[in-house]
Amino acid sequence: MMLLVCSEASRPYSDDEDALNEVEVNGNWTPQEKALHEARLKAKAKRRLRKSSSRNSTSESFSESGDVPGGDPHSPKGKVNTNDRKSRAGKGRGLPKKGGAGGKGVWGAAGMVYEDEEPDARDPNYDESSQGDTVYATVVPEVDEKELEKMVNPIVQEYFEHGDTKEVEMLLKELNLGPHKYEFSSLAVSLSLEGKASHRELTSRLLSDLSGKLMSQSDMARAFDKMLKELPDLILDTPEAPQMLGQFIARAIADHVLPMSFLDCYKGKVDCEYARVALDRAAVLLTMKREMVRLDNVWGVGGGLRPVKHLVKEMNLLLKEYLVSGDVSEAERCLRDLEVPHFHHELVYEAVVMVLESKGDTASHMMIKLLQSFWKTGLITVDQMNRGFQRVYDELPEISLDVPHAHSIMETFVDLCYQESVITKQLRDACPSRGRKRFVSEGDGGMIKN
Repeated sequence: MMLLVCSEASRPYSDDEDALNEVEVNGNWTPQEKALHEARLKAKAKRRLRKSSSRNSTSESFSESGDVPGGDPHSPKGKVNTNDRKSRAGKGRGLPKKGGAGGKGVWGAAGMVYEDEEPDARDPNYDESSQGDTVYATVVPEVDEKELEKMVNPIVQEYFEHGDTKEVEMLLKELNLGPHKYEFSSLAVSLSLEGKASHRELTSRLLSDLSGKLMSQSDMARAFDKMLKELPDLILDTPEAPQMLGQFIARAIADHVLPMSFLDCYKGKVDCEYARVALDRAAVLLTMKREMVRLDNVWGVGGGLRPVKHLVKEMNLLLKEYLVSGDVSEAERCLRDLEVPHFHHELVYEAVVMVLESKGDTASHMMIKLLQSFWKTGLITVDQMNRGFQRVYDELPEISLDVPHAHSIMETFVDLCYQESVITKQLRDACPSRGRKRFVSEGDGGMIKN
């Protein structure tokens, strides 16, 4: 009985266990009871082992975190951190979940590199046009042959004003001329035939700069071939078109814009009379001694680039030819061809000096007619007219050394010019006059007659 009491005091048992103990004490064991008793003992041993292992892991986790099990949950040490990713179930090694790469708002572990994923065709957001090596480029529609002239004419006209070949090249690159790009050269030459000599010089430079960049020699040859065929129509507006086109061809061959065999292709194959004239002109210029070098000035030098002495000589020749022929329109054409509107005051100066040095009134009346025509057409401006007369006023004392009656001739000419509305009243009043001092006699003591 003492053994039973001690066992009850040390560890409580259930009623079944008590019965078994009694049977064990009395020694009345049956085989079934003995097997059941052993199974229960094994189950108890397993339960004890689980409880002991869980207690040990819990104590280790608390010792690592610095918390004491069973402490006050409201104290800073005993409070459990709800944001901690460590397992609080009492199991595991206490490390963050997924190695710190999991959780809301986390894109993976630190230092993790994501590789490009192949697009999935079954993805609802899959766009077939945005996959692969797709290259988008601006497509410029090809210029129609009918619209080509409308688009090219403003470019060429602007070029005649600024003379910048690079700007023309940039504008042409923006246009998709396609197979009609050779027509640009023919249109530029056609426009220059109707313009001035300086325009033709600029066109030759433009063809030279575009050759090899935007235009090939075959394109240039095709353009000039078209021009030769259109000569019967061009001659209606420009009678000198065959000679000018021949000079263009010679200059293009000298600048290596056209091949040297260009003229050989037409030998004995040309039926048009005007085309033969153009080709003969080109052949003559190319066969002249050292002409290949001098073809750079086949159109002459631009007005502003000419020497002053050359311009003065040209204007003197112009006035002398006018006094002989009396053709005002021809004199006007020659003056426009010089292309020096800033130097027209020299023409006025030379005309007035020529009147002072001439004999009779014929030169005076012809010069007034010429200056009046230039004034009405606007070829000579007010500033240029005033400047030319003022130069004569300033040099009148020196002119009087060669022409004694220069002052009286000048006064008469200025009055006639004012009457014909060639000069202004202010310019007429500015004319210098030399008063004549007439003495009574030699013995009057120098008294001046009133």
